[in-house]
Amino acid sequence: MLQNKWKTAKKGLIALLAVMTVVTAAGCGKKTDTGTEAAAGTKDAKEVIVTYKDGGKITRGEFDTFLNTNLMFYKEYAQYKEDPAFQQDMMKQLVTFKVLSDRADDKAKAEAATKSKQQLDQIKTFMGMQEGGMEKQLKDGNITEKDLELFVTRSMQAIATMEGKVPDDQVKAEYDKRIAADKNIYDVATVRHILVGISDPATGKETRSKEDALKRAKEVQDKLKNGGDFDALAKEYSDDPGSKDNGGKYEDAPISQWVPEFKKAAAELPLNQISDPVETSYGYHVMKVESRKSKTFDEVKGDLRSELAETHIYDFVEKELPTLIETNKLPTPTPPPTAAPQPSTAPTTETPAK
Repeated sequence: MLQNKWKTAKKGLIALLAVMTVVTAAGCGKKTDTGTEAAAGTKDAKEVIVTYKDGGKITRGEFDTFLNTNLMFYKEYAQYKEDPAFQQDMMKQLVTFKVLSDRADDKAKAEAATKSKQQLDQIKTFMGMQEGGMEKQLKDGNITEKDLELFVTRSMQAIATMEGKVPDDQVKAEYDKRIAADKNIYDVATVRHILVGISDPATGKETRSKEDALKRAKEVQDKLKNGGDFDALAKEYSDDPGSKDNGGKYEDAPISQWVPEFKKAAAELPLNQISDPVETSYGYHVMKVESRKSKTFDEVKGDLRSELAETHIYDFVEKELPTLIETNKLPTPTPPPTAAPQPSTAPTTETPAK
């Protein structure tokens, strides 16, 4: 169960790196002279716990930092920190990023340098907005700013290395394939809507009947068509907490993220007209599409290349990585217990006792 959950999390982590990189590198606790390794409790931070081909190694301090910084961003996995299966997967991920970053050529390093700066700026801004600011976030995570910077650079280099393995024609073929499956997949739109809900989003409990919701939605529609102010009516009527205080607006949003009925309306409604109520599982929406466009291939090819590079990363983890590991002192997961043999239900051939 744990391994299945963590495989899902690994996919999420790689995807997250393209948006807001998480952190790790080499050290936690008290720093050495280099500032990159530290004592982990009574364990020796300099102890080499994993070696891999071409002289690669991971120390206890380096691994503990990798673990701690991932847990800082994925707090729900703290319960698994001592689980051997979890530690083994974390080790594989750390070795993967180290090996692939070492393989980065000059082009990949140049691309990674630009992305690293962007990612670091985003992370620092985000952490600075949290309680206590960035300093507290790093302290609570038991890492340093140097650890953060090293990992961002390493991870960006690793991803750039694998992106370099994705040829241009494969990226274009994937774009054409997705467009053929869904012509609106790369559409973005600015949409205003007022939702008249039928249930409490937190509890699922019904708040009004569908009939009452439709009647109220038509009332909103009439008010808008008669010149009513969208901002004011959204605040008064909308049950969408994510947009009601913003005039019901979602600006330049990918329409593929929305439920099918809302997506269809966003893709097909005439621009700048008040719609009839659109029914979804949330209730009834009165909509106005203010703008709509499709992203071009050039606008999405970078994201597509990153997604396709994930396949190469998974292939590396599954096929090449096991051949690189030479020694591994981390605990070995206990195999699941074998099911006890079931009593036979076949009829006996013994002669009954008389």
